[in-house]
Amino acid sequence: MQIVGSGIDFCPKCGAIMVPVKKDSSVFLQCRLCNKKIKKNIKIMKFVEKLKNREGVVVLEKDETIMPQTERLCEKCGNKRAYWWMQPTKDDDEAPTQFFRCTKCKHVWREDK
Repeated sequence: MQIVGSGIDFCPKCGAIMVPVKKDSSVFLQCRLCNKKIKKNIKIMKFVEKLKNREGVVVLEKDETIMPQTERLCEKCGNKRAYWWMQPTKDDDEAPTQFFRCTKCKHVWREDK
């Protein structure tokens, strides 16, 4: 797949990389972590390559990123488990921000340290 656009876009909500998504006839950018959607002028082109019988090729049915989990209460649905990750702040002298995503409803929140 080739993506024609203006480079890498980052989510304004959580800072993760935005990925192109095609739904029906529209194409938009969507955050893989918090699912925020942004309309942008992009075009997706698929290139299909014929593969000879290659052993050891792994096909992923669903793109899933494995993230660590912890006990955190989701304010939205009451679930007690959440994925977590750290992202640095703009200033080097500040502590990083810890983000959480509910394992059930996918709600994203952050805690500054």
